[in-house]
Amino acid sequence: MDQPKIERVLRLMKMMTANNNYTIDEMAERLGTSYRSIYRYIETFRNAGFVVQRKAGGVYKLGRESRYFKEISQLIHFTDEEAHIVNQLIEGLDNTNLLKQNLRRKLTSVYNCTALAECVVEGRNAINVNHLVEAITERKQVILRNYASSHTGVVRDRLVEPFGFTTNYVQVWCYEPESGLNKLFNTARIGSVEVLAERWQFGELHHEGYIDIFRISGFEQSRVQLELGVMAHNLLVEEYPLAVRDLTQIDEAHWLLDTMVCDYVGVGRFVLGLAEDIRILTPEFEEYVRGAAERIRAKF
Repeated sequence: MDQPKIERVLRLMKMMTANNNYTIDEMAERLGTSYRSIYRYIETFRNAGFVVQRKAGGVYKLGRESRYFKEISQLIHFTDEEAHIVNQLIEGLDNTNLLKQNLRRKLTSVYNCTALAECVVEGRNAINVNHLVEAITERKQVILRNYASSHTGVVRDRLVEPFGFTTNYVQVWCYEPESGLNKLFNTARIGSVEVLAERWQFGELHHEGYIDIFRISGFEQSRVQLELGVMAHNLLVEEYPLAVRDLTQIDEAHWLLDTMVCDYVGVGRFVLGLAEDIRILTPEFEEYVRGAAERIRAKF
């Protein structure tokens, strides 16, 4: 068996022992192979002594009574107690830590996603997040009832296909068929979540965008360079810790920020509040800031 096949077999084994449930077609799609190959691999598992279970909805799992299952499970999974302790340690990390989201995603692949969500969010928000976790796991569409948009101020229902969360379930990535766009929805602004029977219809269009150091999301990025004084540097690091990776010290009193942003809005707010301690090195961004400053002056 060549290396690509070995990798697919190992990934298939993980999928069939993980918390999430997959059908033959879903496993074939995720592994980039045909459904016939999946059936052949499953038959290989049977011949090796594994018990293959076919559950409701056409889901296939490796039974816990299978020979070697315990040894394999111990290698690639946590016990519930272990997972809970690891989750607590992850939650102790700063929300802006780059590793936090990746660690949470890996943990939720082997642990109960709903239980993890309950460790992080409470009240109505916890109920909504749990419904979203269910929809993502089962690849279903949902209606976000009475979603309050911060951009338009309008409260209305939104039909979406949720497919991922940002750190601590603060926002959920969704594809919205009405607009044909992938968007971030703030979970705290959702009135309630109705999980529909309809499965995803636009899975191939799902795509998570970027989130810059100023916590602004988008699908395109622009480069911004700033020279910061001591005050601007200190406040930037305190308010936006991820900025550290994009900072270079010039001398004892000055730093260069060279970063990619999704929109000028976030970095613009920061610069306008500390204009006397910042020198803008990007002409396009300088023009944006001048325009924003003029609009502010016109109001007052």
